[in-house]
Amino acid sequence: MITTEQQEKLRGWFTGRLPDDLFEELVEVTVDREEVTVIGRIPAPRLAEDVSDAEKEAAVQGRVQEFRERTRENRIAVAREAEHRFRKKVSWGVECAGERSLFTHISAPVMTRLRQPERQVLDTLIAAGVARSRSDALAWCVRLVQRHTDDWLTELRDSLEHVQRVRAQGPDAEPEDAPGDSE
Repeated sequence: MITTEQQEKLRGWFTGRLPDDLFEELVEVTVDREEVTVIGRIPAPRLAEDVSDAEKEAAVQGRVQEFRERTRENRIAVAREAEHRFRKKVSWGVECAGERSLFTHISAPVMTRLRQPERQVLDTLIAAGVARSRSDALAWCVRLVQRHTDDWLTELRDSLEHVQRVRAQGPDAEPEDAPGDSE
């Protein structure tokens, strides 16, 4: 778990390190145990107002692909530096015309043990065609929980940050130099 201050320092580092012309705006920097994901906004393609949804979608996909190819070397240079500094993989994505596209990211395996009733939930999702495998079904469940519990998860993360601050002040914390201490 990363604290708000650590998150702010990470975002600040990327804000300062990214070339000024890479994104219109740095939208989001998220981090977990394995990965830092950097998402920036890029300009939407200029289209006539009466274009079809299919044409708009194709234009946005083309813009994202063009950005990805054109900025590859700059992004790789920043990622290498960040991976060395933060000891995590760096993934990239963009927002364009209200659409979010991740074009590099890792998929980390997660092992779990489930009892029969829990496995039956996953197997039902497979039988219904919602998922191809138990792994897909479990990922689907996590996304569903994530979508419907943002407030609860935010409150939980805030509580964890508080616990980390309290632990840092505990008896195992490094003592600060007391007044009058000298060598």
